[in-house]
Amino acid sequence: MTALPDKAQLYEAVLEETSRLIEGVDDLVANLANVAALLKQRLGFFWVGFYFVKGERLVLGPFQGTPACVYLPKPRGVCWAAVLRGETVVVPDVHQFPGHIACDPGSRSEIVVPIRDRGGNIRAVLDVDSDQLSAFDEADVRGLESVAKLLTALFPTSGGG
Repeated sequence: MTALPDKAQLYEAVLEETSRLIEGVDDLVANLANVAALLKQRLGFFWVGFYFVKGERLVLGPFQGTPACVYLPKPRGVCWAAVLRGETVVVPDVHQFPGHIACDPGSRSEIVVPIRDRGGNIRAVLDVDSDQLSAFDEADVRGLESVAKLLTALFPTSGGG
């Protein structure tokens, strides 16, 4: 009987596969769509997707899961918290997070990772939801931050949101 890989090993494999998927593809939406599908399939997330920073709101990008909120107004929600703090935000229980935007009532916990361009500006976020409480741990933080760092190459440097 073969032992199941631990979460760190799964993320390592996902990172390698992500690198192969985006190599030589210069279309941002196509790349993010494939990455969302890969993360959902390999890691079994309830919902995974991207929101783009566009001025005073975040705009839905490629995702996998149930239909989502198209616009997230500044400064509400976990995604904006990640943008405004400039760091990954892990929420064990979204119903306890002040200003949480409930796009799907089945979401119970969430992790959001900022994605920066090559100049260090936050251009998008990687948003992952679970239908379980306290679903995300340090392995998820490290793994998803590694994916976000790899995606930096997809975003040209800009003056910001």
